[in-house]
Amino acid sequence: MAQCGYCGTTILFGGVRDGAQRFCNEKCRQSAYVLSVSEHVPPDILEQQVRAVHEGDCPCCGKRRGPVDVHKIYRVWSALVLTHWSTNLRLSCRSCATKGQIGGACFCLFLGWWGFPWGLVLTPIQITRNIVGTCSGPDPRRPSGDLEKLVKVNLGIKLIQASRQNEAKTPPPLSAQ
Repeated sequence: MAQCGYCGTTILFGGVRDGAQRFCNEKCRQSAYVLSVSEHVPPDILEQQVRAVHEGDCPCCGKRRGPVDVHKIYRVWSALVLTHWSTNLRLSCRSCATKGQIGGACFCLFLGWWGFPWGLVLTPIQITRNIVGTCSGPDPRRPSGDLEKLVKVNLGIKLIQASRQNEAKTPPPLSAQ
């Protein structure tokens, strides 16, 4: 079994290859590329941006001042022989994260059991992961690695966009005739 080169998820079947690396899907492959572009951001600017997000307003409720961090919400749904499970990342304050995790546990409770065999196996796992997430979560005193990764990806996207805008503004070279 392989691990995704971006998110670290175990890949059972398929995935997307890019050179020697393997990714869950095309989205993870693109995020890994953007993350590699963000390595050009100076460490002090990265730290400043991470702190600004961590100590800023919650993007979900807009009310609370920090700490804002990345929280995980786990889901599973099943239908007979089909079972789909996922981990969703949410940038939010602790209160909004807890609401999302309780919602994720309820989602699993009502929609997870209906598949054989994986629905019966994965539903209690995902419910437990949501409950553990409501009781623990990232350390509020400092930004998590997931938050730093999210900020890096956003900075990488901005660098790519700026590069494309500069290319569009640069006139093509004149041909010599």
